[in-house]
Amino acid sequence: MTEFNYHRPSNFPPIVKNLIIINVLVWIAQIIFNSQYHLTEILQLNPIIPERLQDILKQSDNYTDANKFHPYQIFTHMFAHAAVDPRGGIIFFHILFNMFALWMFGRILENIWGPKRFLFFYLVSGIGAAIFHLTIQYFRSEELLSAVLANDSAGVETYRGALASAVGASGAIMGLFAAFAYLFPNTELIFLFLPFPIKAKWMVLIMVGLDLFGGFSNSMGDNVAHFAHLGGAITGFIIVFIWNKTNRRTLY
Repeated sequence: MTEFNYHRPSNFPPIVKNLIIINVLVWIAQIIFNSQYHLTEILQLNPIIPERLQDILKQSDNYTDANKFHPYQIFTHMFAHAAVDPRGGIIFFHILFNMFALWMFGRILENIWGPKRFLFFYLVSGIGAAIFHLTIQYFRSEELLSAVLANDSAGVETYRGALASAVGASGAIMGLFAAFAYLFPNTELIFLFLPFPIKAKWMVLIMVGLDLFGGFSNSMGDNVAHFAHLGGAITGFIIVFIWNKTNRRTLY
């Protein structure tokens, strides 16, 4: 006799639940301890800056050790979020959106893959997002250095964003979006900012397109790490494509 065990899908599987708890606890710690211990500056992902540009920046009063890149930040940045704005107000939207998306898509993927595979996917997507983001920033830092040496004020303004730090789980979340769209491309999703349902495959393509536009437009005041989003989506897509290359039955 064949034994069959049915496991009811969980609305709050363990990895998703614990990731949300960790992110919320870090966010609360940022609010409480940031002014005293500069927690966000420790956890955030700082750019890898060419040595010559770094020497120039060190002459500025605004440059501190908090602006330096440390390898551990490739991992820690995905557990920190924007928490306090310059005026002292608490920022809710960043962590709220990311944790809702983690629950919305992550619970489905964890129920399919299991805890170990899901955790691997999530962490590698976040790390892939960081590496892609750092790579693009490094090349932009080279352009910024050229503009500084040429006294090109317009070029400096264009590539100033190469010095920005990044926080948030958005890169890993984009990996989840990409995986969900690959596995369930025709599932219709409803978002608050859209008055009609849209299939997952089109939603992810729209999001990728917006990040491509935002990443290359260099708009003033844009504080979104678009290339981290793209890196997470690319990494997530590659992983799920490899996992499902010989298992077409998982496509719905």
